[in-house]
Amino acid sequence: MGAYILRRLLLIIPTLIGIMVINFVLVQFVPGGPVEQAIARIQGGGDVFAGFAGGEEGGNAALSNENYVGSRGLPPEFIAELEREYGFDKPPVERFFNMLWNYARFDFGDSYFRSISVIELIKEKLPVSITLGLWSTLIAYIVSIPLGIRKAIKDGSRFDTWTSGAIIAAYAIPGFLFAILLLVLFAGGSYWQIFPLRGLTSDNWHSLSPMGKVVDYFWHITLPVLASTISAFATLTLLTKNSFLDEIKKHYVMTARAKGLSERRVLYGHVFRNAMLIVIAGFPAVFIGVFFGGSLIIETIFSLDGLGRLGFEAAVARDYPIVFGTLFIFGLIGLIVGILSDLMYVLVDPRIDFERREG
Repeated sequence: MGAYILRRLLLIIPTLIGIMVINFVLVQFVPGGPVEQAIARIQGGGDVFAGFAGGEEGGNAALSNENYVGSRGLPPEFIAELEREYGFDKPPVERFFNMLWNYARFDFGDSYFRSISVIELIKEKLPVSITLGLWSTLIAYIVSIPLGIRKAIKDGSRFDTWTSGAIIAAYAIPGFLFAILLLVLFAGGSYWQIFPLRGLTSDNWHSLSPMGKVVDYFWHITLPVLASTISAFATLTLLTKNSFLDEIKKHYVMTARAKGLSERRVLYGHVFRNAMLIVIAGFPAVFIGVFFGGSLIIETIFSLDGLGRLGFEAAVARDYPIVFGTLFIFGLIGLIVGILSDLMYVLVDPRIDFERREG
């Protein structure tokens, strides 16, 4: 197993390089790059260099009353200086390999327009995304697996019928609509002011006791996590049920029952281990889907400042250091979670040997 894990870890490198190559090439064909964005801001007026990566001093030196000529255009020397500042004076291949070398050392550079390093931005936003992804996935599994097993045992019963209707109805509700409904009902929209409207913690969080901090944290994340989890219940529950039904019909289950084993021993001693393999295989997809896919909408509705909003705003502003930095982090996390999924396979069923299967 050690050799297999080592191979998977080594495969992360070419996979990440492939991800970065594809996206870097695509970006070259996207109009409205950072230089064009800066020029548009300058020609639109305002303090456009206040948030540039070079800081106020660099911005004030680059932008002066003599250089700014409004709608008549900008001097070529000034545009060349912008290209040099953003690194676009170098060929694309050189820029790409410089980026890879920096990323290999986890040096993601500075944001073009925020006057802060990308790694600091990621550290600042990461707790929000981890909160949504981790708790939503855990709650989905904690609820869906027992419910799916119960539905498999009671297949065709009234319990199975009405729970199927409930989870399918929940799956049909868009996450953003459910989030708005939660806000209206429980965050002071039109009914009850039970939960806070925004943020992960209260303003006085640092002055609270340790237990008070824990309570305050869960008080704030209740609605966002519920909104993130709602659509995952249906998929996981039905996947668990169908997996158990497939295993229950196999010969080894009939043999175990014929030997006089209790139904509980048959289900949880034999069926569970085999049926859970396919459910565990879906863990990375569920986690990554909640962590990345649904975070933008949920973060926007609940005014949470996480990686989803950061990546979206950076893409709109063509802030490439943030775009590629978050892409690198997202890709790395996704690949590592995939390896952890394989380890969970072995933990659930020690008979699985990935090294022998590859050989």
